[in-house]
This record gives sequence, structure tokens and C-alpha cells, in this order.
Amino acid sequence: MDLVELLKAALFGLVEGITEWLPISSTGHMLLLGNFVSLNVSEDFWNMFLVVIQLGAILAVCVLFFHQLNPFSPAKSPAERKGTWRLWGQIVVACIPAAVIGIPLDDWMEEHLGSPFVIAAALIVYGIAFILIENARESRPTGAHFAPRKQGGGLAIRPDREARVQSVGELDWPTALGIGAFQVLSLVPGTSRSGSTIIGGLLLGCSRTVAAEFTFYLAIPVMVGASGLRLAKFFFKGNMFTASEFAILGVGCVVAFVVSLLAIRFLMGFVKKHDFKPFGWYRIALGIVVIAYFVLAR
Repeated sequence: MDLVELLKAALFGLVEGITEWLPISSTGHMLLLGNFVSLNVSEDFWNMFLVVIQLGAILAVCVLFFHQLNPFSPAKSPAERKGTWRLWGQIVVACIPAAVIGIPLDDWMEEHLGSPFVIAAALIVYGIAFILIENARESRPTGAHFAPRKQGGGLAIRPDREARVQSVGELDWPTALGIGAFQVLSLVPGTSRSGSTIIGGLLLGCSRTVAAEFTFYLAIPVMVGASGLRLAKFFFKGNMFTASEFAILGVGCVVAFVVSLLAIRFLMGFVKKHDFKPFGWYRIALGIVVIAYFVLAR
């Protein structure tokens, strides 16, 4: 067993655990890291590893939000259990747009949109979007009513404390589906699955906390489905795990799980007191650095 390869896998797990939940693009960071740190594995395993390592991250959501997501909890009243089933229904409905569009385009996206310049462009564009959205929320007068329509050339967005949806339990079906539609944007590497759904949640009237929390829930079926699809493709090609590959994947998943526990707790605490603009500025700065690096490296 090569200790160096396991340390590399741990590094990828660390990056995955942090960037999967913060709206800064995990896929973009993983692909960029792959340009500097290479695992000594086959191309098929590498393509599978980039996706399946997310299972470690998603397990953190299941652990941290087990009570909220468990419809069989004896501690819940019948009404609360019914509400949990309703939440699961909204999660499934919200995943439909990404499944319908993403599954047929999975191979095409991987082949054509994985370049550093596409990633950098997505980082910058959605970084700007975060800043503009938060500025719009701050500019809304106190007491103004949310109205998802064009006013004065821009989308009317009210401050977080006056957001229409202040808890996940207040989500209606159209809003859940709308957030799921925004998730389709994350098919482009560098966009960020969490970033696109959080932007969708903010634009559709959710508080920052609700937008982030529902984003975590949406990750469960999305990541499990994506990981299952990549594993199926890996084995369908006749591949089998070697002992080394199994260890690499295991280490990556375990580290991603532990780091995700910390990252999720950090983000949920952060958004209660701050907006998303710091992540927007980070995305813009990183996008510029990426473009500069790969232009100079030519």
C-alpha cells in the first residue's frame, strides 16, 4: 500500500468536504487540484473517484440532519411526521429537473465542459451573481413585501429577515421545484451545485438559512444517484477495484465525511449572521487566478 497515494486521497477528501457545501464549486476545485496532484490510478477510476467521493460528504448530511429527515422518529407528532414526508416529496420533486437533463448529458458535459477556462468563467459569473443578489436584498426597504416580479429593471428581493420562507417547513411545492430547476445550472463545472440552488432559493424568497438547509437535503438523492451512475459505468466497462484503489476511495470518503461535518456546521452558523458576498468575492478571485495560471502555463 502506497502511503503517498493515501495522503493524496486524504487531500482530495479534505477539498471535497470543504467545497461541496460552501457555494464555491467542489467539482471545479477537485478538477483544478487534479492539475497539481495526480493519483496513480487509471482514468476510469479517477473519473469515478471524483464523483463517488461525494458519498462521504453526503453521509455528513444524513448524520447532522437525521432527526429532521427521519419520518419514523417516535419523538415526532403525527403532524410532524406528515411534514417530514412532505419534505421528502419536495426533495424528490426538486431533483426531477436535474435528473431529466443531467443524466442524458452526463458524458457530454464531462467531455466538453471540463476545461479550466470553463470552470473559471463559471466561478466568476456566479460569484458576481451572489454579490448582486445580496446587494439587491440589502437595498430593499424594511417592511417591503417580496414580489417575484420585475421592478425597476431588477428582481424584487427583500432583506433576509423579511424573506417569505423562514423555515424549511414553510416551503411550498412550486418553490421547491424552482430551486430544483436552478440545480440544473450546476451541470456546468465550476458553477457549484450548492451555489446554484442557494441562488435559486434566495431569488425565490427563501432566507439564507432555508436556502442552505434545503440545498443540503437536495444533495442526498442527487449525490447518491450520481455516484451510483458512475459506479455502474465503472463496473460496466469491466473494471474492478484493486486493493490500493479500494483503500484510496475509502480514505477519500472518510476524510470527506469528517470535514463535511465541520463545513456544514460552519456554513449554517455563518449564514445566520452574514451574507454570501464573501463567497462571491472568493469565486471571482479564484476564477481570475485560474485564468492567469493557465494562460501563463501555455
